[in-house]
Amino acid sequence: MTGLDRNSVRRTALLAGAALIAGLLPLASAGTAAAADPDPVPVDRFEGEVPFASQPAEGIFTWGGDSDDPPTLALTARSDAPEGDKVLTGDYDISGYGGFTHDYAADGPARDWSAHRGIRFWWDGRDDGRKTSFEIKDGGANGEASELWTTSFTDDFTGWKQIEIPFSDFVYRTDYQPVGGIDQVLGLTRMWGYAVTLPPGAPGRFAMDGVELYGKADQSLRASVTTDAAVYPVKEGGTAGVKVSVTTTGSAPLDEPVTVAYESAGGTAEAGRDYTPVKGEITFAAGTASGASRTVRVPTLRDRSAEPAETIPLKLTVTGAKAPAETPQVVIDAHGLPYLDARLPVRKRVADLLSRMSPAEKAGQMTQAERGAVGAGGDIAAYGLGSLLSGGGSTPTPNTPAAWAKMIDGYQLRAQATRFQIPLIYGVDAVHGHNNLAGATVMPHNIGIGATRDPALAERTGAVTAAEVRATGVPWDFAPCLCVTRDERWGRSYESFGEDPALVESMETVVQGLQGARDGRDLKDHDKVLATAKHFVGDGGTAYGSSTTGSYTVDQGVTTVDRRELEAVHLAPFREAVDRGVGTVMPSYSSLDIVGDGLGPVKMHARGDMINGVLKDRMGFDGFVISDWNAIDQLPGDYAAHVRTSVNAGVDMMMAPYGYKEFSAALLDEARAGRITSRRIDDAVARILTQKFRLGLFEKPYADTTGALAIGSAAHRAVARQAAAESQVLLKNAGSLLPLKRSQKVYVAGSNADDIGNQSGGWTITWQGASGDVTEGTTILQGMRNAGGDVTYSRDASAPTGGYDVGVVVVGETPYAEGVGDVGNGNDLELAAADQAAVDTVCAAMKCVVLVVSGRPQLVGDRLGDIDALVASWLPGTEGDGVADVLYGRRAFTGQLPVTWPRSTAQLPINVGDASYDPQFPYGWGLTTRTKVPGGGTATLRALALVASAAERAGADAVARTAVTKARLLVQQKIGTAVTPASAKPFADADHLLLTGHYADAVAKLTAAYRAG
Repeated sequence: MTGLDRNSVRRTALLAGAALIAGLLPLASAGTAAAADPDPVPVDRFEGEVPFASQPAEGIFTWGGDSDDPPTLALTARSDAPEGDKVLTGDYDISGYGGFTHDYAADGPARDWSAHRGIRFWWDGRDDGRKTSFEIKDGGANGEASELWTTSFTDDFTGWKQIEIPFSDFVYRTDYQPVGGIDQVLGLTRMWGYAVTLPPGAPGRFAMDGVELYGKADQSLRASVTTDAAVYPVKEGGTAGVKVSVTTTGSAPLDEPVTVAYESAGGTAEAGRDYTPVKGEITFAAGTASGASRTVRVPTLRDRSAEPAETIPLKLTVTGAKAPAETPQVVIDAHGLPYLDARLPVRKRVADLLSRMSPAEKAGQMTQAERGAVGAGGDIAAYGLGSLLSGGGSTPTPNTPAAWAKMIDGYQLRAQATRFQIPLIYGVDAVHGHNNLAGATVMPHNIGIGATRDPALAERTGAVTAAEVRATGVPWDFAPCLCVTRDERWGRSYESFGEDPALVESMETVVQGLQGARDGRDLKDHDKVLATAKHFVGDGGTAYGSSTTGSYTVDQGVTTVDRRELEAVHLAPFREAVDRGVGTVMPSYSSLDIVGDGLGPVKMHARGDMINGVLKDRMGFDGFVISDWNAIDQLPGDYAAHVRTSVNAGVDMMMAPYGYKEFSAALLDEARAGRITSRRIDDAVARILTQKFRLGLFEKPYADTTGALAIGSAAHRAVARQAAAESQVLLKNAGSLLPLKRSQKVYVAGSNADDIGNQSGGWTITWQGASGDVTEGTTILQGMRNAGGDVTYSRDASAPTGGYDVGVVVVGETPYAEGVGDVGNGNDLELAAADQAAVDTVCAAMKCVVLVVSGRPQLVGDRLGDIDALVASWLPGTEGDGVADVLYGRRAFTGQLPVTWPRSTAQLPINVGDASYDPQFPYGWGLTTRTKVPGGGTATLRALALVASAAERAGADAVARTAVTKARLLVQQKIGTAVTPASAKPFADADHLLLTGHYADAVAKLTAAYRAG
């Protein structure tokens, strides 16, 4: 019998069975259902019509938490297949998570599923009681940038069973959303496919067939009643207008009437005293257009007494459509209380508000949640949350300034439903510009800013960042990172300004760029944000191999130091930050092991001696301490111990992204038990409230978008372009090959020449960053073309190399962040094979310039003799024009190494001040094309020493620095690439002395380097 014949027999049997069952039902009922229901719409038949492929093409693909988790899939011929000849089969053994997806093509249209009741499929049951998750993909740009809605079914049967899932059974995923969620409404009109998450824990097999849409959507599933807001603040005596609308999926008119009965009931306001009760009914007749609305007005009454905010829930009873997800609330604003008086000093406002708050309200202020965890935001008022954040890549859809402002305003509106209407403080990791926002100005990472040696420029980059962040409604930035990077194997090394604490301190002008005046008086302005000094303390000194976090090797490890080194290297930048008035401090994930204290390694979130003792008491820090993401979970003991230990150590606000309920509850339990004192809690809350008052959030909680038009503007990009140019460090320039001439024919190659994602690095749009066109900007190749260069590009150098005057090969790293980028965690400091080949090909054929685009030094010593000019480009951000500016001489090369450039990985860690110091290029190295190098050798150095000494005594810093710079250039010219330990050590020491104002000693060190060279 042929396959077709088998299918005919099987379908005949199924139809006969269905007819027998239908015959037992009332005839009218069966006839009505048959007439009303549309034909099923196939999604997957698994006959080969949908390939095994992934985006952007349509296809079925697997995924998992690690390399072993994705299932193995096949289209298998089965004689018992419910549909056609084949079914989808799979084997799996999942330890974390794994499953498969069918996505529609990203470059094609989304599908409209709104006419159907639900989705169904055949599943071959094993009766093992295991639960399988099934999710559908709604809205967004494509299947991998959509909103996920999920449900599950249990395998408690044997053999084939058709699983029917009404769309009403799907719920919004709160644990993961690929684009951070969209509107949290299952629209069904722009669907991108489905996914199956298989059960973990034990090996298994599955078979599936015939995925299809079924049934007719009844109106109560596709019509919804909504209100234009969940919260309606109104001044006492005013009238709130609650707009009630009806909408349908697909925007079809109503088939049947929809009624909405409303009544003001419950809440903390008193009917007749605080407001006039309302009650009535709205009817949307059949045929009403989708989007029609009516307004219910709730009048409030003036009683002239000072009081907290009071709520008036408006209960809605809906017939014929889905009711709103929550009851809207009218809120009579708090009024007449001292903390609301902006004329009072902040300390008096804080004291008044604190005296009125309950323990639960205080716990809420100490709690920070991730935006993706709070859904529509109802928990903001329910738990009195004090703060929300966007983790890396947690963005609204669309990712625009207006969407950010609307999202944050929506969250702030929720906070208005609390008793004292304490506004949220919203935070983001804007570590090199507003890097989560598509189209924002992305600055060089801190390692490049350190290379500029330009504190005024660092401040300007901070000011641009602050203006773009605040214009989207965000008043708080988790930056700058003040770590002193001591080992370039660390995946966060590019977040540091450099390896010398003196260099880091000099770049802390960025704090003023972000916050304005040291006393905080500018924080309320529309272009300033609260800054965060991180990560306190010692995260840049963690030893290779000391991390216990997953496969990390350096990040979140142990910093072992004596007290002298701790003070001089790691604490010094935080002293400077406190002096500059930084508003918040974030402890490190890492552990600190102080030699001789007998404690061994202790996680920083548990070190009360450092947070309370050093930071708050000795340094006088008066801001608040915010934990890192779930960092307390790494402390020993149970969760109660985590909370107790960290809060008592001095952590004031806990970043508990998805565990905010558990944290708040545990904090209250510990307080009731007396293990955390009320005095400690009051101190934490007072610190948090102080910054909220300084930011002006009580007067202006909503986004001030005055500066929104300047986001990504030419003026802002000009600052980033200058920073990119000044960050370029010219390490070698044989024959003065640079700057290039526009008349030269230039052959450009390498993986990082034309990749905006690679040159921007990690923390760009997403946490880890990504290669490719992730945001708006100019690549280095585009910048060279914009500069007027005669440029030919061949990424892999496969194009013919004859006839060119010079080659430019742009190589380096691809993006990473944190411990994911640790050397030894799938990373090293070697160029990729393709980049090595491009360098070899181009440099063998012509004079060549090699640009290294990376977050840390790359090992190029074995090719240095073949390279005519070498540039450390770091991660220049979105403005590749800035790199082109120095390549073509529009600006001079002036950058200096912020870290030591090693000869080999075996040398690491290697830093200025080391007793043994033999680098490829020493700390502070940087050739220039700005000025002619002075001649005269030792005689000139003696004269420069006299100038530097006299200027130092006179306090003429600019004159002294110029003298030291001339001496440095003279020494570099003599040494060339023949760097020896005898010349490298005093050369590097000289740059540290320059930064600390010891100008005469710096020239003396440079003189020693000259003689050794």
